[in-house]
Amino acid sequence: MRACSVRRRIEERQVTDSNCRAPDLCLFGITLRCSMLIRSEQPDEADAIDALIRRAFAPTQFSHPREAEIVRALRRDGALTLSLVAVDERVVVGHVAFSLVTSDGVHDEWFGLGPISVCPERQRQGIGRMLVLAGLAALEARAANGCAVIGNPAIYSRFGFTSDGRLQYADIPERFVQHVVFRGPPPSGTLEFARAFAA
Repeated sequence: MRACSVRRRIEERQVTDSNCRAPDLCLFGITLRCSMLIRSEQPDEADAIDALIRRAFAPTQFSHPREAEIVRALRRDGALTLSLVAVDERVVVGHVAFSLVTSDGVHDEWFGLGPISVCPERQRQGIGRMLVLAGLAALEARAANGCAVIGNPAIYSRFGFTSDGRLQYADIPERFVQHVVFRGPPPSGTLEFARAFAA
């Protein structure tokens, strides 16, 4: 399934070079504060992003104990293809990472989404959704063929992600292994993320 045209129209108006300011942007019924800025991470923000990720996942029972370490390892290995932050009043309140993935050992311009994090007091305000949309738009603008994610279909289907059962990841049920196609055929085979996820 290809990214929905509604999302594309929103992205074309709001996202340019991964730098998006949203003046009273109403996105899928959620109004974001006018001071919100989505942009690429800066070299001096690694520690702030690390602290954000740890805070975002600390209160939940579903957290992986290594999300912050994964992002640091991706950055260290040069595998962090796209790293976007949501900044409000000069404070980093959200982050999303995109990195290279392969299918049956072949890259073919496909990328993986995650980890994604929003500080606890700012969750359920549309920040994560804005980060995902901005990231997908940036990848498509870079001529990526598509993006894969392991996650809840009820959440990621909103961004055009779907599962056709042809892409597998470890022993994860197929419905959680999802993708969105920008161009070309959908992926198939065994999905592999960057080595930072396995370290």
